[in-house]
Amino acid sequence: MQKALLVIRHLLSIAALPFMVAVVIPIWLATRYGVQPVLAGTLAQVMAQIAGLILCVIGLVLFAASLRRFATEGEGTLAPWDPPRRLVLHGPYRYVRNPMISGVVFVLFGEALILVSRPHFTWALTFLALNFIYIPLLEEPQLRRRFGEDYNEYRRNVPRLIPRLTPWSSEPSSLT
Repeated sequence: MQKALLVIRHLLSIAALPFMVAVVIPIWLATRYGVQPVLAGTLAQVMAQIAGLILCVIGLVLFAASLRRFATEGEGTLAPWDPPRRLVLHGPYRYVRNPMISGVVFVLFGEALILVSRPHFTWALTFLALNFIYIPLLEEPQLRRRFGEDYNEYRRNVPRLIPRLTPWSSEPSSLT
């Protein structure tokens, strides 16, 4: 029963947040601006679509790995109203502090390239800009309050959105 509740909590948070960002809004943009998924006509467009597909795969893998860590290690979800109860520091979190957001950004830019769509590219940039504002102003202060010095040490060693080349290996003093 406990596991089923966690699955439901995750599904609700995914439906409310990344699904809206990476599926609903892009579909709305495609409808609004008449963007049709078609195979590219030029070599540059074909290369863009291939790069977009690669970005989407990378983004989905990064997002899924991060979400799994939130469920197993963090004992929470990606939703601000149901956050992890423990600081997550393994897997992709050893390279970047916000791998879920990075994953969604990869997907959004991938969609823009696959569709060869300026409105989708603008949406990807907008989402990225919003997170450059939201994360340091709202999310990080909450994390500092919840996890204290452990989070501060982590924040000093792991970048926000652009991954380190090598994994951070120091463990914080406590994982509460």
